[in-house]
Amino acid sequence: MAVTGGENRKTKDRTVALACLAFVGAAVGMSFAAVPFYRLYCQLTGYNGTTQRVEQASSVILDRKVNVTFDANVSSGLNWDFKPMQPSISPRIGETVEVKYTATNRSPYPVKGQAVFNVTPMEAAVYFNKIECFCFTETELKPGETLEMPVVFYVDPEIAGHTETKNIGTITLSYTFYPHGGEKPVAGLPEEAGQTKPKL
Repeated sequence: MAVTGGENRKTKDRTVALACLAFVGAAVGMSFAAVPFYRLYCQLTGYNGTTQRVEQASSVILDRKVNVTFDANVSSGLNWDFKPMQPSISPRIGETVEVKYTATNRSPYPVKGQAVFNVTPMEAAVYFNKIECFCFTETELKPGETLEMPVVFYVDPEIAGHTETKNIGTITLSYTFYPHGGEKPVAGLPEEAGQTKPKL
């Protein structure tokens, strides 16, 4: 039995429609997979200032210090005061140290926040190892509550063995707190939150 022109066209239209649906489905699937793959890439390479998360301290401490400065920012949608308890420290490379930030909720109701972070220069990020950080979880503050939040970290001695990083003398750790709700990137540049202070 011969296939008419109309039936042949319907078959082609169905094929095109199915191909379009398959393409859209693949694109949606890739968009969901992009976030975890991007996070993994950032954690492995230090891209975009992403620091490393580790479980234990360094077993090597060099007889050389590095200046680490601390920066704090708050999104316009969060009525918090947020700042480091000290502007900078100078630990030896490989030495595990603890610093603290404070956050105060100025709102008349409980508020949850989530901190995103980055390290500059970005080349140093892969060597900046955090053992403990308030940025790993969300933070909830009651009205008027002030909370001290520790960060425990060390700078990997490997930083001194690579041409592109061996002369880095100052590293800046920067945080921005956002209202908690929805997916936020693990690392973000300070400029994205309206940061205007120059980095050292």
